[in-house]
Amino acid sequence: MKNLKFAATLLAALMLTQVVGCANTAKQESVGEYIDDTAITAGVKAAILNEPTLKVAEINVETFKGVVQLSGFVSSADSVATASSVARSVKGVKSVKNDIRLK
Repeated sequence: MKNLKFAATLLAALMLTQVVGCANTAKQESVGEYIDDTAITAGVKAAILNEPTLKVAEINVETFKGVVQLSGFVSSADSVATASSVARSVKGVKSVKNDIRLK
């Protein structure tokens, strides 16, 4: 009987650990958010590719919870502003962090 109680308590503790371990935190995103962010990243990259003044190979795009971060090196200040503007125009983008630098 004592072993059964111990086993039940251990099982309950393991289950609670799994539930708490899967909880969302500020640094993690849910599966749905991850899929949304992947779609936003693809949309921003496509928008940059369709902008003739920008080179998609020069600009890195990352998205976390709808916030797009642009990084890389471009040859003009106009390209920095254009990349930010293009990223903001994509559906689902909450904000843009522009870390693009001039060459």
